[in-house]
Amino acid sequence: MWHTHPRKLSSLTARFRPIVGTLAYLLDSDRDRVLMIRRDARPDDDHFGKVNGLGGKVDPDEGVVESLRRELLEEASVELGVIELRGTITWTNFGPKREQWLGFVFLVDSWTGDIPEANHEGTLEWIDLSRLLDACSPDELVRASAELPMWEGDRHFLPLVFDGDSRVFHGTMPYDGDRPSGWAYERI
Repeated sequence: MWHTHPRKLSSLTARFRPIVGTLAYLLDSDRDRVLMIRRDARPDDDHFGKVNGLGGKVDPDEGVVESLRRELLEEASVELGVIELRGTITWTNFGPKREQWLGFVFLVDSWTGDIPEANHEGTLEWIDLSRLLDACSPDELVRASAELPMWEGDRHFLPLVFDGDSRVFHGTMPYDGDRPSGWAYERI
């Protein structure tokens, strides 16, 4: 059994108390398009103007997968079929509120339901996977030509979601407000 000195444990929890969230990427049956949300509904949204996966905060007394199912039903009117955990990421000092997040990142291969054109957060769009991966390119010109405004750090982990490696990635991405200041991950 693993034990931690009580003082040491309390100092650790005082430093990192993340918001736990889910982030999902739905692939169509041909695996050539990904469902994304363009956050364009609320100008006060911290994600306003950005394209992102679907998901959100895990509610108290809710499991991660239960939260994912609820969020995708709320945001895209779908019941999930095959769900694959692709990775976890810790984001620190993220966004304008400098929040701490622990995100569970999923790939969804099957679902049922009719996806609406929009929800309360923005427009739902099918984006070609090649375009999404171009938006993650290390080449700034290729990224710009994809015309997908997203969090700058997303380009580091999104290719891992779609690369077919069966191992789950676990990463950390410290932010300084709106910009990542690092990225490290390992797969197990």
